[in-house]
Amino acid sequence: MNFRESFSVSMDGLFSHKLRSFLTMLGIIFGVGAVIAMLSIGAGARKEALDQIKLLGTNNIIVRSETLVSETDEQGTVIEAAGLTREDVRSFLALNPLVELSVPQKELKLVRVAHQSQEARTSVIGTVPGICDALSFKTVKGSFFNYDDVQEGRRVAVLGSSVKERLFFFEEALGREIKIGDVWFTVAGVLESKPQSTGKGGIGDRDLNMDVYIPLTTALLRFENDPAQPEVDQIILKISDDKRIQEAANLAKALLDLRHRKASDYRIVVPEELLRQSQKTQRIFNIVMGAIAGISLLVGGIGIMNIMLATILERTREIGVRRAIGATRKDILGQFLIEAVLLSFSGGIVGVLLGFAMTQAISSYAHWKTVIEFSSIFLAFTVSAAVGIVFGIYPARKAAMLDPIDALRYE
Repeated sequence: MNFRESFSVSMDGLFSHKLRSFLTMLGIIFGVGAVIAMLSIGAGARKEALDQIKLLGTNNIIVRSETLVSETDEQGTVIEAAGLTREDVRSFLALNPLVELSVPQKELKLVRVAHQSQEARTSVIGTVPGICDALSFKTVKGSFFNYDDVQEGRRVAVLGSSVKERLFFFEEALGREIKIGDVWFTVAGVLESKPQSTGKGGIGDRDLNMDVYIPLTTALLRFENDPAQPEVDQIILKISDDKRIQEAANLAKALLDLRHRKASDYRIVVPEELLRQSQKTQRIFNIVMGAIAGISLLVGGIGIMNIMLATILERTREIGVRRAIGATRKDILGQFLIEAVLLSFSGGIVGVLLGFAMTQAISSYAHWKTVIEFSSIFLAFTVSAAVGIVFGIYPARKAAMLDPIDALRYE
């Protein structure tokens, strides 16, 4: 009996009990589907974290103002925490040799921005042109405002792509007038679209496309600012040497501690550290969820072994007849091993389709970003085939070792 005959006999055996074969495959189907779905969630979270790190800048350090508090130093003197200032911005460039750019940001939250009958509530960011280099901003229309605009406090604005669409739809925005709060501004440029986070990547959920950018001096002069709030909400430090980011962060902290008398009115965020933390969390997540999905494959393999053992008892007389007409032990071993592999192989194919469906459902209803990688499909499919071989060897060998005479006598 050659391989083709063994394959044909195996197929006949499986199709003669379709329901039993399908139920045997269920463990493999759900296991493969779960592996693909879980790995796709992990890959999606990893990609989103990388996208967010690119938005923050891999060579950047973010210094953020914290809630202002009054603290007492070691001598009992009350420290009035003033938050970040423009003087801090200048001191970073003057005293930290690793800082290439020091970019301040003043955020005005939920400001009404309007053009004719269209309006939006969004964040207005007062900043300087250096933000384009720090965060890789590019304009698709017009240009970003320049340092002369900042020096003169001019009323010019650069729109995020989503704000432009909200206010102007398909119309040209350059040179048009918009009203920010109660102040009129001229649109100088429109930024290219940036990736938006769903908040599942571990970095944040800010949509930069809904921001409007104006000169920092204009934001401080034209809009009411609470004196109890910091002059600058955030400072982006672009570091010249990406291998010395942690060193630059330590220098920045030492400088601020000296200037602010160690007041806890700021927080330093290193995107590179956020990335490492996010990757560590995702690795743990992948291991745990992969182990849970692997248990499903293990249960599926046990199911295959159980059914194959029952099938051998049911077909003992058939095995005896085949041995009597010339089939060797190798032929019987191949026949039942092929049946086990076909069960796991077919279950793997259906499981891959189920994995795709589960991934789409997760993206649609849970709003998780998912990425199906070829490696996850290959891994799940390879494991399912291996399960069929591993758990099929024992039943197949047991069938091959049956004595032909005893098998013919079996009732």
